[in-house]
Amino acid sequence: MALNVEKLRNDFPCLQKKFDGKPLVYLDNAATSLKPNSVIDKEAEYYKEYCANIHRGMHKMSEQASREFELAHEKTAKFIGAKSEKEIIFMRNATEGFNLLMYSLCAGDFFKPGDEILVSRMEHHANLVPWQFLQQMKGTKLNFVELNEDFTLNMDDLKGKLSSKTKLVSLTQASNTVSSIVDVKKACEIVKKNSQAYFAVDAAQSVPHLPVNVRDIGCDFLMFSSHKMLGPTGIGVLYGKEEILEKMQPFMYGGDMIKEVKWNSSSWNELPSKFEAGTPAIAQGIAFGAAIDYLQKVGMQNIRQHEKEITKYALERMKEIPQAKVYGPRDLEKRNGIVLFEAGKLDCHDIALALDEHSNVAVRSGMHCAQPIVESLNPKGLARASFYFYNTKQEIDVFIESLKEIVGTFK
Repeated sequence: MALNVEKLRNDFPCLQKKFDGKPLVYLDNAATSLKPNSVIDKEAEYYKEYCANIHRGMHKMSEQASREFELAHEKTAKFIGAKSEKEIIFMRNATEGFNLLMYSLCAGDFFKPGDEILVSRMEHHANLVPWQFLQQMKGTKLNFVELNEDFTLNMDDLKGKLSSKTKLVSLTQASNTVSSIVDVKKACEIVKKNSQAYFAVDAAQSVPHLPVNVRDIGCDFLMFSSHKMLGPTGIGVLYGKEEILEKMQPFMYGGDMIKEVKWNSSSWNELPSKFEAGTPAIAQGIAFGAAIDYLQKVGMQNIRQHEKEITKYALERMKEIPQAKVYGPRDLEKRNGIVLFEAGKLDCHDIALALDEHSNVAVRSGMHCAQPIVESLNPKGLARASFYFYNTKQEIDVFIESLKEIVGTFK
């Protein structure tokens, strides 16, 4: 079913903005998405109607806030196919989810010196830096799965690097730079068949854009962020299999994550509270539930199809600029709605600034929190246009025509 994009765009206040009489062309969705009125209103509703702490009061507002916050967990669980809300841990973002995983497994003495962690060559810093720190802290070893020439994951290399020492494999499902979509179900099958390792997925760039089901994938952990999928900032998700989370040590200690506290000992609350210490991002969590409602109404298959069409159109039009070089798979089925590019000898930040000043086109520039792979392509960084279901071909036209003029000016 084709999306009525023009109608959907009316739900987003930022898309109604104009700068110097020109509309905003927002192509920075991989960094954060725009928010619809329903999400903004839901967050305001909490502050206006039942602004109270959760799990701490018998009064009406506390009970309503608690119900809404717990309902957001339930919606999230259903959205990604988790067994129950016990498997959904609300964090600040996907980055904190990876840090929870690293610290909690480490605290539980899961890692020993010489154990190996395996990630790919296209990971976001969130799925790289924690494992670098673990090397220093525990004496583990960090290994890397290589990419094919088209920037897709080399499954043979993944299989070849698994061993009895491999304790964790953590892979992105969709790159935030070279745009590759990884068949994480196949990767998980390879990992489980050839090792005893846990399998984790960075889904920050996949859950907002395509259908994701954790039980179909078979992964042990999966992380993503609300703000990239229409929701508020300050709230993210760590999914973990219930039986594994039960065995893991808490990440933070204090209020709400406890069952009982004595002067010299404590016991932990049930999932997910065990990993949600202190007052959480209540308003943001409740509004995140509204974002999930919106995405389900639009339909994830519809979103994926629209983004493929937009991306195909953008890639075709990029060919009109001889100086431009685009990185990523050619096969649309293997790439997400990201166009990572350079344009001749122009600095990526100059490109981004010029696009903004020329036509209010918002793109990202730099290392994109994935410096090792971006730096290997261009030491000065690259520009990135990233799409969502509310973007149009007309916006792509504005982007391309503006880029043409900019490149032509600085020949």
